[in-house]
Amino acid sequence: MKISLISDVHGNLEALEMVLRDIEKQGAEKIHFLGDAVGYGCNPNECVKLISNHCDIKLLGNHDYAALGLEAVENFNKLAQASIQWTQDILNQKSIEILSDFEMDTDFLDYHLVHASPGMPESWHYILNQNQALEEFEKFTQSACFIGHSHLPAIFIKNGDGDVSKHTKVSFEKYADKKYIINVGSIGQPRDGDPRACYLILDTDSNVMQYKRVEYDITRTQTKMKKAKLPDFLIERLSVGL
Repeated sequence: MKISLISDVHGNLEALEMVLRDIEKQGAEKIHFLGDAVGYGCNPNECVKLISNHCDIKLLGNHDYAALGLEAVENFNKLAQASIQWTQDILNQKSIEILSDFEMDTDFLDYHLVHASPGMPESWHYILNQNQALEEFEKFTQSACFIGHSHLPAIFIKNGDGDVSKHTKVSFEKYADKKYIINVGSIGQPRDGDPRACYLILDTDSNVMQYKRVEYDITRTQTKMKKAKLPDFLIERLSVGL
């Protein structure tokens, strides 16, 4: 079975639409969403609707949480605050109801799914290095944990000796004698220097995972964000993927 894992759409409708088309071409049977449907981008309602219609598992991210009024906007940087407040103003009641049904974390087969970290999902901790990953490996019992949040695709692998390594391979195979924390990257706002939308395909039969990069009309997205008067930095960073 092929499973698509997507995260951090952030209201970027053009990126999401192109990724959903690509997922269909890949023949994936399920799509699991790891959080942050909204924030930064200017099509939160459209993205929430598409995620609700196409995804089997739907998780909350910290921007979704804040948009629902469950997290103080003061906990975010100034640019994120501006986008969250804009999002709160434009979110319709249907989107609020849909987001309110999203989960914080869940299990699927032998995998744990969460937006930020398995240990304390509602604290929104980042997993960026081996030391941070080592602590989080103790927080789940499954063979792998899929995350988003940092917008940085990365694979943390813990071997039988307890050593943790970090990789950024495009394709890799999951082995039964190792544990994994896998960041699936970001659809709506990549930050690894590649502006193309990023997501992950998992083949549960072969245990092979592959990152997919998808081009979309960045200029159109930026034009809409300018009309919405969102912060310039959020608009410009889409061109460089940072």
